[in-house]
Amino acid sequence: QVQLVESGGGLVQAGGSLRLSCAASGLTFSAYSMGWFRQAPGKEREFVAAITRTGASTYYADSVKGRTTISRDKARNTVYLQMNSLKPEDTAVYYCAATSGSYYLTQYNHYTYWGQGTQVTVSS
Repeated sequence: QVQLVESGGGLVQAGGSLRLSCAASGLTFSAYSMGWFRQAPGKEREFVAAITRTGASTYYADSVKGRTTISRDKARNTVYLQMNSLKPEDTAVYYCAATSGSYYLTQYNHYTYWGQGTQVTVSS
């Protein structure tokens, strides 16, 4: 079955960096666009970044643009989220997701598969 397993979360001070990884199995990785979403306590799940099947296009939420880079490695079936200059408001559970589509990548309801999430906590 399809599995998306996130890793790389943790506790970091404001201004620090983290790289999240999402290892995919059970699907043809190159056939799926990948996204990262996050959810803070008491808030709705929100879009962070997405990358198309070939990696030719990437998309970012305004709140992370310029501080965050999404990338994918087809040899490792893994998508990454490099986050720099972290802020306390970046604190959330971060989820990886996969969709066979190439449109509406900022909308969580267009994704088919989801990981269990990894906690990111940024202290001030």
